[in-house]
Amino acid sequence: MFGIANLLFGQKAENVLVVVNQASPISRSIGEYYVLKRHIPLTNVCRIGAKTSEEITRAEFLKQIVAPISSCLRSRRLQETILYIVTTSGVPLKIQGAIGPTGDAASVDSELTLLYSDLRGKPHEVAAIVPNPFFGKANIPFRHPDFPIYLVTRLTGYDFADVKGIVDRALLAQNHGKFVIDLKSGDPTPGNDWLLQAAAALPKDRVVLDETSKVLTNESDVIGYAGWGSNDHDRKERHLGFHWLPGAIMTEYVSTNGRTFARPPDNWTLGNWNDQKTWFAGAPQTLTADYIHDGVTGASGHVAEPYLHYTPRPQLLLPAYYHGRNLAESYYLAIPALSWMNIVVGDPLCSLGKP
Repeated sequence: MFGIANLLFGQKAENVLVVVNQASPISRSIGEYYVLKRHIPLTNVCRIGAKTSEEITRAEFLKQIVAPISSCLRSRRLQETILYIVTTSGVPLKIQGAIGPTGDAASVDSELTLLYSDLRGKPHEVAAIVPNPFFGKANIPFRHPDFPIYLVTRLTGYDFADVKGIVDRALLAQNHGKFVIDLKSGDPTPGNDWLLQAAAALPKDRVVLDETSKVLTNESDVIGYAGWGSNDHDRKERHLGFHWLPGAIMTEYVSTNGRTFARPPDNWTLGNWNDQKTWFAGAPQTLTADYIHDGVTGASGHVAEPYLHYTPRPQLLLPAYYHGRNLAESYYLAIPALSWMNIVVGDPLCSLGKP
């Protein structure tokens, strides 16, 4: 299923553009640290001057983010060389607008994936989901112009220490450890089927699979996790208590886990939709940032309701990562749609290498 061809492209520092918001001290610090650690060419650092709020308008997105990044790519003749764009804490997270498949709200990162094709032709339709041309392409190298998109990941967390941890762990990643897959008891949607397919596509001796109402916690030596997060009604704890190995990634079927990277109070825990007093940042659900803080190296999330069908497919994500795809490619070949709510957190070049 997985040939060696997919390991031959897009594994180099010169394929990465790092976006730094000069208005944000943490963005500048993250950019400097990542560039140093990954030996990113200085010409591949794009400095913008944007608002530092997590949410911006569509007009602000176009003026403060799209325009300067486009200028960087064109003036430095990087449009084809760049495969991955890395945003940083302090670069806005989401674009205001109407929620839903025909709405114009989206994550900043998902919109930026389409910048490659926008620069080469007519800009994409804003108020619509755009099918991801790389979705499901497990056997094909990611390169331009075959796939007319950029793969956009974000280096972010609650603070600089969290992001430093992402970068440091990415450099230590090795192909060992367990893939923990936790089903939701009695759920009739395709989500459980996708989790079972993920388990079947991985070596049996590397998988911990639970199909009961039990919520798996305190697992050791975890390199990958997929589950329902707070949408599993049997989960009551904010943190799973896993020991995550360097290079570990996660994904979960949760609508708003990427809604913010502001730190909640330490005593905040998972709530319920019927009681707004239990919410944090507009929702009671699990937070992608908690997984980063607890030790994962890569994570997915959603800034607003993505619908189950558009969440990352674990049966594509986990096997791709296990077989040696880098982090960015593993996530994006598992994400069906662009110009949508998805975000990917992590160093795009992080890879476990061959099994």
